[in-house]
Amino acid sequence: KSLAQRFAKNGANVVMLDIHKDVVQAAADEIVANGYSAIAVPTDVTNREMVFHAADQAVQTFGEIDIWVNCAGYSKILPFLDCTQDIWDRTIAINLTGTFLGCQAAVTKMKGHGGSIINFSSQSGKKGTNNYEAYCASKFGIRGLTQSVASEKIRCNAICPSVVQTPMWDAQLSDYAKKRHIADSDVMPRFIHNTPLGRLCEYDDIWNLVEFLSSDLSSYMTGQSLNLTGGACMD
Repeated sequence: KSLAQRFAKNGANVVMLDIHKDVVQAAADEIVANGYSAIAVPTDVTNREMVFHAADQAVQTFGEIDIWVNCAGYSKILPFLDCTQDIWDRTIAINLTGTFLGCQAAVTKMKGHGGSIINFSSQSGKKGTNNYEAYCASKFGIRGLTQSVASEKIRCNAICPSVVQTPMWDAQLSDYAKKRHIADSDVMPRFIHNTPLGRLCEYDDIWNLVEFLSSDLSSYMTGQSLNLTGGACMD
């Protein structure tokens, strides 16, 4: 939602995809109410037909697709042997297959004129950690997918952020605390302490890199997975 708002304020015609129909429609309505351009297309990113329909809707409404951002995500922190196949399958389906389908849909629309695809991996796509096997596998996969899509002669890059305190992170904070045997209140201070720049990644940090990868300033950059971690990950 934050990225959609920033794109709209910068003059983009925004097409918002989300599995929650009422939520995504309200977010698009908010953008329009503020005088900008947006439509909502309820979409399950694991469903190929729905993803390609959304791409068709974008072209029918606004014309060519210039920028496509894959940022839907799912995350569970739990002991490895407690990770059921259902959790594994859901994580891979949303994070990796959803990104794959988004890339396919984008490439079909960009082949004639080019564009920029931006995928969201993670610092957990650079270094595996315990109790996070499914998520790490999905995010490592996004990096490989990004390199492969870049070979299709469509500009495609990935962003690897550190912790951003989103509602998804709030929901799993207690599980992370259990993993590290610390209090819930100590989780975010721990991340900050372990980050050389001394703070968490913020929405503005994400936007600044997305804006760069969307623009001609990065016209000679493709197939890259860029750390956005304040120094917490330097690989």
